[in-house]
Amino acid sequence: MDGDFRQEFVREPGSLRHNPALVLNADYRPLSYYPLSLWTWQEAVKAAFLDRITILAEYDDVVRSPTTEIKIPSVVVLKDYVKPQKRVAFTRFNLFLRDEFCCQYCGTKGDLTFDHVIPRARGGVTSWENVVAACSKCNLRKGSKSLSQCGMNLRKKPVQPASEQLRNMGRKFPPNHLHESWIDFLYWDAELEQ
Repeated sequence: MDGDFRQEFVREPGSLRHNPALVLNADYRPLSYYPLSLWTWQEAVKAAFLDRITILAEYDDVVRSPTTEIKIPSVVVLKDYVKPQKRVAFTRFNLFLRDEFCCQYCGTKGDLTFDHVIPRARGGVTSWENVVAACSKCNLRKGSKSLSQCGMNLRKKPVQPASEQLRNMGRKFPPNHLHESWIDFLYWDAELEQ
């Protein structure tokens, strides 16, 4: 499938009220877990009309034209496989996702910023291996000191995540809205509890 077919995923919570469709790759896995790969109902209907997807589940709601009535797709699967990107972009969001949205010094969640483990003032670089999520309190406490100088420890060593690792990490953070028709497709490859 060519690159121009890639769509923007629905990110605004307000859009979730309007029957979004969960988009699965040809291997029946979501294209993305975080943000969850969703299309607006209009994009899903258009892709169905162009025969680019197979509809797996539908909402009870319908859309009508003068000659046609179609149930709004709830879960769709692409007919052509889209190869996942291998390179993970170094962004604030991906960094927070790698660190599971918690401070890498104290473990608290919320009010996050990022911190250079080896401060830039001491030659530290901005990279996956030197930047971690930190709460404001820990970031202020550490300042431009080394970990040993301020008596702080990292919860885990910062490393560059593989794209598959980041995708799997996103599965831990489901969005506020999960339609019941999506559940079987979101966690079908999860390891079962014994």
